[in-house]
Amino acid sequence: MEVSNIYAVILAGGSGTRLWPLSRELHPKQLMKIEGDYTLFQSAFIRLVNSVDDKNILSVTNVKLESQVKTQLVEMQAKFCRKSNYRVITEPECRGTAPAIALSIKYIEKLQKDKNIKEDPIIIAVPSDNLISDDEQFAAAIKEAVKLAQDNYIVTFGVKPDRADTGLGYIKTKNNKKIKDVSSCALKVDTFIEKPDKETAQEFVDSDKYYWNSGMFVFKASVMMAELKKYEPDIFNIIKNAEISSQTPTIPYLDFKEMPDISIDYAVMENSKKLAMVPLECDWRDVGSWEAIYAISDKDENGNYVMGNVIDLDSKNSMVYSTSKLITTIGLNNVVVVETEDALLVCDRDRTQDVKKIVNHLKERHDETQMTHKTVYRPWGYYTVLNEGKGYLTKCIYVNPGAKLSVQLHHHRSEHWVVVEGKALVLKGEEYFELNNGDSIDLAVEEKHSLQNPYDEPLKILEVQKGDILDENDIVRFEDMYGRV
Repeated sequence: MEVSNIYAVILAGGSGTRLWPLSRELHPKQLMKIEGDYTLFQSAFIRLVNSVDDKNILSVTNVKLESQVKTQLVEMQAKFCRKSNYRVITEPECRGTAPAIALSIKYIEKLQKDKNIKEDPIIIAVPSDNLISDDEQFAAAIKEAVKLAQDNYIVTFGVKPDRADTGLGYIKTKNNKKIKDVSSCALKVDTFIEKPDKETAQEFVDSDKYYWNSGMFVFKASVMMAELKKYEPDIFNIIKNAEISSQTPTIPYLDFKEMPDISIDYAVMENSKKLAMVPLECDWRDVGSWEAIYAISDKDENGNYVMGNVIDLDSKNSMVYSTSKLITTIGLNNVVVVETEDALLVCDRDRTQDVKKIVNHLKERHDETQMTHKTVYRPWGYYTVLNEGKGYLTKCIYVNPGAKLSVQLHHHRSEHWVVVEGKALVLKGEEYFELNNGDSIDLAVEEKHSLQNPYDEPLKILEVQKGDILDENDIVRFEDMYGRV
């Protein structure tokens, strides 16, 4: 693209509550492979490279997901042959897309200032959880949006609805000569409508004036900040006065926690008079709910979408999704069944938007099932919790070839490791030990240690923890190749 001051921001901090139990707060849907060889987050990055210099693509996420996002960006660095790390902007707390976008603008303006670039940056803000199959059409739509943004419009992208989806917002449009003079395909935004009921959504589908809100926006930094100042002054004032550096892409926690928890739609898009919309004709698909997953999936002759270890008899128009256990179903109609190793969801297909209410109940009960899976992914591999009880916990730890865990200690637990597959290099205190299949080692409370796999084959360790506190907060890191110290 001809304009050199274009940046893209991938919004990757959401928890994907409507796709529970597959999506969890510490491993949400955008970091999963829903379709194809890349995660939703990585696919968003790859699409943007057609429109933006890859070094100008930034990701914004919350601090809990930072290491996972950085790990996935390492694969993007390899794909695009970049030696330097791609930038990740970190939210100290989840506060909605409006604060995330404001924080991103603050950081990009700082980058421009440090480089003595006086041009007003144009920013493309996209979610990390959409599926788009036609990258060329997407790039063409971005090009039209950039032209409008240069003319001081805030641009959104609309998708012509093909079904009455109550989980999406809608945009009502009208023609406008001034906007058409800039981009012949663009329309003026008349109204934003948040998640209507089924009957109203069907009326929108039958009309030619309504589009789905894709949640993607293009704007000049100064224009968006001016609108935030006008309609959300609390966000504007906090961002304006907060300190940020190009080396530390975040603002202090005490500042950020005062941010209103609000989406950019509510904060700006429902109020601004500077809005234009570009129709998106690139097979855009939302994966925000199980009904949305069902809608985009291939179905059998009875209208069923079945995935995994499933035996079904005589069901119709249903979705059955197994990740591990055998699921057997008989005579279901319009039902969603989703199984993970620690949870089971069964609901009417028309109620999939209410899954987030289940997650809220789990939060109120302080139930870890909303937070994480029994299998937890880390930059070095993953671990699976096998069993736990009072004073003990057992895990199977999988370490990728060439990877290593941080040098760390624990104040409240001891650990016993047994190699069950591969070969391990273990730091215990100041000494290194090479362990082969069947070897074991004990690590005392407050003993500095590290688990490494400098070899070519995967490593599996059985870990037994004993102590009065057995959680991931009891880790003191001294060295870490993934920057988590």
